[in-house]
Amino acid sequence: MSGAANGNGTGSGTGSGTVEAKLAELGLTLPDVVPPLAAYQPAVQSGVYVYTSGQLPMVQGKLLAAGKVGAEITAEEAKQLAATCALNALAAVKSVAGDLDRIKRVVKVVGFVASAADFTGQPGVINGASELLGAVLGDKGVHARSAVGVAVLPLDAPVEVEVQVELIEA
Repeated sequence: MSGAANGNGTGSGTGSGTVEAKLAELGLTLPDVVPPLAAYQPAVQSGVYVYTSGQLPMVQGKLLAAGKVGAEITAEEAKQLAATCALNALAAVKSVAGDLDRIKRVVKVVGFVASAADFTGQPGVINGASELLGAVLGDKGVHARSAVGVAVLPLDAPVEVEVQVELIEA
C-alpha cells in the first residue's frame, strides 16, 4: 500500500471529480472485492445503507501480515493495514451500490485489532482506516467509530474493519 493513506483525515470534500478519481490522485486503486472466507456476503444494502462485513488487510487474495499488534506487528504497520482494510471496504460498498459517488456519508466504522496483552493503542491503529476514508471522501468520510482490542482475528490477521455508509438515493 502506498503512503497515501497517511493523510490527516480532515479533508475538504472530494473536489471536482469522482471518488475513484480521488483514489487515483492519492495513488490508490480500488481493488477487487475480497471473496468471503465463510458463509456471508462482503456487503449488503438495506434501504439507503450499505453494511460491509469485516474486511481484512488482503491484497490479491493474500493476507499482508499476520500476528498480534504490539508483538509481531508494530502499531504503524497495523495502521497501514487498517487503511488497506478500508480500501477493501470501499470495494465492497461499490459492489452493491454500483458507484462510490453515491456515498452520502460514512456513518460508522468498527475496527478490531488483534492485540498483545499490554497493547492499548487500538484507536491509533484504526486511524489508518479513518484517515483513508477522510482523504478519499473528505467531509463525507467523517464518521462515528469504535476501536476494539481482541485476542485473535480470522487467519491471524492483525486488524479487521467494517464500514456502514449512507447512500444518495438512486
